[in-house]
Amino acid sequence: MGKKKNPRRVTEDEAMAYGHLIRVSPQKLGLLAGMIRGKPAEAALADLSFSSKRIAKDVKKVLQSAIANAENNHQLDVDRLYVAEASVGKAMVLKRFRARARGRAGRIQKPFSNLKVVVRESEENS
Repeated sequence: MGKKKNPRRVTEDEAMAYGHLIRVSPQKLGLLAGMIRGKPAEAALADLSFSSKRIAKDVKKVLQSAIANAENNHQLDVDRLYVAEASVGKAMVLKRFRARARGRAGRIQKPFSNLKVVVRESEENS
């Protein structure tokens, strides 16, 4: 007797990958997520490869992981994948301080974010 099987969080033609505790604010990560949302997977990878944003490298890793999950775990066709969902959420915030004048302290906040990428196989034949 064991635990019941965990239900799939995505449908049969989808695959998903998470990026936990990415060291960037959710606002900045949301700009990159919006840039790749709805694009074919190959075009999204190309856009992230040539992006000037520092965090684009980490977003590209999460997208590549979602594509690999689609291919290896769910037997989806890589050429027909597109980014169906790219959502950003808040994670923790490291709170630090910096010494300021007259014995005061200035607060420094170092935010972290979570990224969820879902790739889906398109219906039309390519």
